[in-house]
Amino acid sequence: MITIIDYGLGNILSFYNLYKKINIKLNVARTSSDLEGATKLILPGVGSFDHAMELLNESGMRPEIENLVFQKKIPILGICVGMQFLSNGSEEGSLPGLGWIPGFVKKFAILDHGKKLILPHMGWNDVIPKEDENPLFRNFKGDCRFYFLHSYYFECKDIAHSIANTEYGVNFSSAVNSQNIYGAQFHPEKSHHYGLQLLENFAKL
Repeated sequence: MITIIDYGLGNILSFYNLYKKINIKLNVARTSSDLEGATKLILPGVGSFDHAMELLNESGMRPEIENLVFQKKIPILGICVGMQFLSNGSEEGSLPGLGWIPGFVKKFAILDHGKKLILPHMGWNDVIPKEDENPLFRNFKGDCRFYFLHSYYFECKDIAHSIANTEYGVNFSSAVNSQNIYGAQFHPEKSHHYGLQLLENFAKL
């Protein structure tokens, strides 16, 4: 059962509608007991790092999420701020992240080679998976574009955890992976057939 973690932020209905298109049932968890039976987890997120982190911590679900991820090795996909949660922390706030994938979230520089960089990074952009095919990007044949909305990016401590890159002022990690933990800075739920393919791939992990 794919379970989306609803702690008060994220496009829950959009995920539900996409999975419905491919006849995959989606469960929504708002309490720890709702996580029972989960075989995959989706951790969405929008807004500021600290506010989102506070809501996740206050939800009471974090201990059971960590049990599922680390003891039962359930795959989890963090999306947008949900991916940034996976880091040790963010320049956007003062709260620590989950620390599941070593790294730090940084703000895009205001200038890009002397030109003003528009923030947030919003709209469609190319996502370039690494040559060694990761199962999250299976069946993408060269054309890989996703919708972004963010002003901060994940800088991995170990580049091996970066599985796809995107160019916006800097070449940044737009997707990360460490064992059963995955993250996507873009919004697959807003990315039409590209997002549908990625979410289907996640369902098949």
